[in-house]
Amino acid sequence: MEKKKILILGASGFVGNAIYKELCSYFDTYGTYFSNRSFSTNKQFYRYDLEEDDIFQILEKVHPDVIISALRGNFPAQIQAHQHLMEYLMKSKAKLYFISSANVFDAYSKYPSYEYDKTLSESVFGRLKIKIENMMMRLPKEKTAILRVPMVFGNKSPRVREIKALLDSNEPIEVFPNLIINVTNDDRLTQQIHYLINRNKTGIFHLGSSDLIQHEEFIKDVIQRMGNYHPILKRVYTTNEDRYLAALPKDNKLPKNLQINCQEIIDHHIPV
Repeated sequence: MEKKKILILGASGFVGNAIYKELCSYFDTYGTYFSNRSFSTNKQFYRYDLEEDDIFQILEKVHPDVIISALRGNFPAQIQAHQHLMEYLMKSKAKLYFISSANVFDAYSKYPSYEYDKTLSESVFGRLKIKIENMMMRLPKEKTAILRVPMVFGNKSPRVREIKALLDSNEPIEVFPNLIINVTNDDRLTQQIHYLINRNKTGIFHLGSSDLIQHEEFIKDVIQRMGNYHPILKRVYTTNEDRYLAALPKDNKLPKNLQINCQEIIDHHIPV
């Protein structure tokens, strides 16, 4: 059997690179990078400038079976790149897996959100993700998978590194006491994506922990796990009521061994 060809757009970023590392032993995996020159010696990586380059050139070189979009950067340029991706998908056999965000629901704060809830966002970031999701919904169902991801933690995640840097310099760490979230980590997220590609799954998937936790409580647990610190917490209240920013699975649940809860993320994926 020939190996599937996979192209990861944004493979030099934290999430994109974690996906690359998970998949490269199993599939013929390619990635794009922009500013991180350390990838230039890797023959599987192509330099791609979102604002200057046309994505078609890389697609024509690689001819991927599966495209994973973990792009970051200029928002209008991201929209244009994804419009070109849609055109490519229509005339090729490729599928697109798009890393979206729980922020597509950030205007609904009274409840957690499920796969087929209506999207509505107050943030520029959330609206960008919705715009790209809506483009994908116009394509045949078997061509696309929307992967909505909450905050990602993990040993080398930007979030954990930032908390560590703030602790070391004795700077305040922002917490949102009324915010109820779910979370994930890079290891579990990439295993879930691997499973979805293996099984040719398409549709909408919420790839976060199966349980919820208050943002402040979670950050405190993370800090406690890191060592004996006395953090300065800056509590940010956006509202007096509890507010949810959580994307939970209901219709498209993954197998038990691929699910994760908040405590596991703290116990196994935060550097001590």
